[in-house]
Amino acid sequence: MLRNGETGDWVGTFEGHKGAVWSCCLDTTALRAASGSADFSAKLWDALTGDELHSFEHKHIVRACTFSEDTHLLLTGGVEKILRIFDLNRPDAPPREVDNSPGSIRTVAWLHSDQTILSSCTEIGGVRLWDVRSGKIVQTLETNSPVTSAEVSRDGRYITTADGSTVKFWDANHFGLVKSYDMPCDVESASLEPKFGNKFVAGGEDMWIRVFDFHTGEQTGCNKGHHGPVHCLRFSPEGESYASGSEDGTIRIWQMGPASHDENDSVPGNGTTGKVKVSADDIARKIEGFHITGEGETTEKEIATDA
Repeated sequence: MLRNGETGDWVGTFEGHKGAVWSCCLDTTALRAASGSADFSAKLWDALTGDELHSFEHKHIVRACTFSEDTHLLLTGGVEKILRIFDLNRPDAPPREVDNSPGSIRTVAWLHSDQTILSSCTEIGGVRLWDVRSGKIVQTLETNSPVTSAEVSRDGRYITTADGSTVKFWDANHFGLVKSYDMPCDVESASLEPKFGNKFVAGGEDMWIRVFDFHTGEQTGCNKGHHGPVHCLRFSPEGESYASGSEDGTIRIWQMGPASHDENDSVPGNGTTGKVKVSADDIARKIEGFHITGEGETTEKEIATDA
């Protein structure tokens, strides 16, 4: 399902999977979407028309998928314990396979300009970093519990992970642990604010979403509204809002408070990379019924997901 990130308005539904969808993503241009499913497939979609462009068959459940930064490759992982890299310029060609993951794959991501792959496992702790050229693990970020969420910051400086009741921030280039903060409960997901890099959000079993100061770990806010554990959190590209997905069957969009004077004047700690991306206005002109409205009076919107 595709929705307007500011208003929550329904744009369209991608129809074709015959099982639960475990993962979905847009490429950096927002022109194509990908999804991984319990029907043993990953699918590529036209994000403007909703048409299915290709179906990549697997031998078991696909738990995670993500586009490369240059949008030419699709990475998948799942219960098979195999990382697959599909060339989207040759979708019928066999994928490249990296088949020595120590466990069922839960999360995947690209970093270092698509030269490195990040993955975590469902049953065992740690984040593994793979060299794309050799297909070998070059580094393992050790954690005490399985990593349920892993995110690479927009500027490529940090890897944010959630494991057990801990949120950790790692140096994405030297792989050292930068910060580690204990949370009030087991957390399922965490996300670093992408523009200034001075705040992060975390959510999990207690159904609340907490906002923290990145530098001190101090809790600065708490948003309540979900009626089930929070399984996913992600900031919008400019950091003005973030979305939460919950076991209660809803997605909620939360507005961050206005930036302070110091934040506006400071050099972004996690700033933009200078990449050119398709704007929301460009996409709006191409999708019938898709529109961006001005910021409303309410600070949170609830979206009931379809059954």
